[in-house]
Parts: sequence; structure tokens; C-alpha cells
Amino acid sequence: MHTKLTLRIDEPLIKAAKKYAKAHDKSLSQLIANYLLLITKVQYASENSDPMPPLTRSLKGILRGKKISEADYKKHIEDKYK
Repeated sequence: MHTKLTLRIDEPLIKAAKKYAKAHDKSLSQLIANYLLLITKVQYASENSDPMPPLTRSLKGILRGKKISEADYKKHIEDKYK
């Protein structure tokens, strides 16, 4: 369900936001809704859990204590893209 919201914002900021929205093929309402969704998800995640995605979380610390040189990394990249 969509509800109308009235905001009081300085006119120059509104003009700049509308210009940005148009350049990105979005409405100003979409931009504001996306921003509010983003900040509430970030806040919820930081309050309730680890904000890292599961794959990233599974890799966290995997190289701790390992000695990996620049030469090792370059060799890996060369082998990977042969």
C-alpha cells in the first residue's frame, strides 16, 4: 500500500534531486523510497545480525596466518587465466 508523504526540503536540493532522478530514469519518490529502504535495512542489520552476506562471512579469516606474497598472487592469476 502506498501512502502520500509530505516533506519540507530546500528548493535547490529538490531541483538537484529531480535532475539526478531524471538522469537515472527514476522518479523522486522512487529515489526517496530506495534511500529509506537502504538506511532501515542497514540499521536493522547492524542492530540484529552480521551485515555480511553468507558467502563473505564464510570466507572471513580464511587467510589469517598465511604468508602470501605478491609473486604467489601473480602466479595464481596467471594460472587462472591461461
